[in-house]
Amino acid sequence: MLSRRRFMQSAAGLLLAPPVLQARDAAFGPDELPQGFLDTASMETLPGKFPLVRKSFRPPNFETPVHYFQEAFTPNQAFFVRYHVADIPHVDAAAWKLAVGGDAAGKSFGLTLEELKTQFEAVEVNALCMCSGNRRGLFAPHVAGVQWGHGAMGNARWKGARLKDILAQAQPGKAALEIGLNGADAAVIDKGPDYIKSVPMWKALDENTLIAYEMNGEPLPHWNGFPARLIVPGWTATYWMKHLTSINVSGKPVEGFWMKPGYRIPKGKFPIVDRFVSQDTDANTPITEMVVNSMFTNIQEGVKFNEGTTMDARGVAWDGGYGIAGVDVSIDGGQSWRRAELGTDLGRFSWRQWRFRLAFDKPGEYLLMARATNRVGATQTMELIANPAGYHHNVIQRIKIDVS
Repeated sequence: MLSRRRFMQSAAGLLLAPPVLQARDAAFGPDELPQGFLDTASMETLPGKFPLVRKSFRPPNFETPVHYFQEAFTPNQAFFVRYHVADIPHVDAAAWKLAVGGDAAGKSFGLTLEELKTQFEAVEVNALCMCSGNRRGLFAPHVAGVQWGHGAMGNARWKGARLKDILAQAQPGKAALEIGLNGADAAVIDKGPDYIKSVPMWKALDENTLIAYEMNGEPLPHWNGFPARLIVPGWTATYWMKHLTSINVSGKPVEGFWMKPGYRIPKGKFPIVDRFVSQDTDANTPITEMVVNSMFTNIQEGVKFNEGTTMDARGVAWDGGYGIAGVDVSIDGGQSWRRAELGTDLGRFSWRQWRFRLAFDKPGEYLLMARATNRVGATQTMELIANPAGYHHNVIQRIKIDVS
């Protein structure tokens, strides 16, 4: 285990100059994170994973170091880990079965993993999986919950069967309203709420909503939902049920802590198009699609450069599936902006890589900023949109660097 203190001590004597682009403590997250977390942060290794930033052990919550985001697809071994409950069984693929039915289904049945793979068309989608609370730790003032930095997300190629093809065999009735989802993970005490979620029927029938059994060309890792998980491209990962065990076609709103009061945002605060109206209340609504966002991936706060340095700043941008139209970069704190070069379009649900040529021709302090805009005209905000659970942090990133 590598603690933040040891990491800083080992790097204390290093001179940070190109091509070094990372401040000495940046591996554990930005300085805006709560000081208590930064003082005790550590890199730890789960079975089958590279060292990740530990946020909690029970349940396991581990963040991906930002440098992995320079790859188009996040390696499985580096992919973040997010659980709400701590009893996480190792599922036997040969014994696994997915139960499909519900009060608004005309037929109930079970599927083995082999049947899921062979009885339905296999499709692939490139999609960003991002925890709803990504960047929660950067809220000011701080709010309760896992204090995520930038790394509670990852981009992957997901392969599986369309949920709508499976639901067709269940013969949903006209009253079908939501699809309830449950997984093999559970609370360690009887009074703990089981992690049960639902998606609206219309979203379940979207051709991009999958039950995936492969991730980046390999079977799903244990920590990311083996043997099968739901993929809801464009929506935050609260709906991406891991270790999926049951699908229930429901004629009424699905109840439970993780639907209400969990994962709610105030009405009218965010430019959300996709709405989950059957779960609405007068005051709030379920979080659904991701808002437009971006970040630098190869430069961290506090980096020092030599006068005359030229280099490419790199980053990623994403949204809820409308597609990234452009990324603008400023080196003077937003007084002027220039357009970055977008990388390959990997699909509207994937993040989009970008790069911008930097030239530091005189000494001083520079304030780098990146601002993404999507194809429906939404852009990042300059000021934090406060909400009790710390969701949708898409404030334009600001990074101070020194040139001497």
